[in-house]
Amino acid sequence: MKIEVLYEDNHLIIVNKPSGILVQGDVTGDEPLVNHVKKYIKHAYKKPGDVFLGIPHRIDRPTSGIVVFARTSKALSRMNALFKKREVKKVYWAVTKNAPSNPNGRLVHKLLKNQVKNKSFVTAKGLESQLEYKILSKSDNYSLIEVKPETGRHHQIRVQLSHIGCPIKGDVKYGFDRPNKDKSIHLHARAISFEHPVKKDLLEIIAPVPDENLWQFFVNK
Repeated sequence: MKIEVLYEDNHLIIVNKPSGILVQGDVTGDEPLVNHVKKYIKHAYKKPGDVFLGIPHRIDRPTSGIVVFARTSKALSRMNALFKKREVKKVYWAVTKNAPSNPNGRLVHKLLKNQVKNKSFVTAKGLESQLEYKILSKSDNYSLIEVKPETGRHHQIRVQLSHIGCPIKGDVKYGFDRPNKDKSIHLHARAISFEHPVKKDLLEIIAPVPDENLWQFFVNK
């Protein structure tokens, strides 16, 4: 697997994850992104022995886009703190079946995760989940929506957009009527910004969208 590196130094490596790849291993036994990135580092820097690579955050398997890895334990602990304090700003792009009734707005719901089904639901009691959205573009059948999550709940963007009648293309788990042929969903971790955990300068990273017709239509429109 070819790794698309968006940023790297001695402390961090940030990559553009393809859809369908796990960030971290699970019961499926499929090789995760973290292993591929370790192989990249080992080859690129001719490192002997095991390569340390910390995982301060994850994105869903069918989602594409930005994933940050820490190359040292110090960078990992500091990135963990940044995510916990919500000092990492994230931007997602979603292609949805319908458009929200308002061109921009803020969604606030309470979400409850069902561990058995690996699915979250909007409920009267749950963890408060907040995001801002803005419609960027439309085609005959779909809308491109920019989403800025304020919280980091399980499947948050997927379930909140579905709840307002805007399921993400390909996301049959949350209401879209058919899967994408490659089992992806049209959700992309587009941008991320934060203060570098060691250098202290501002990092602003943008990930190109997948090389797929609908994504490319919106980018080139």
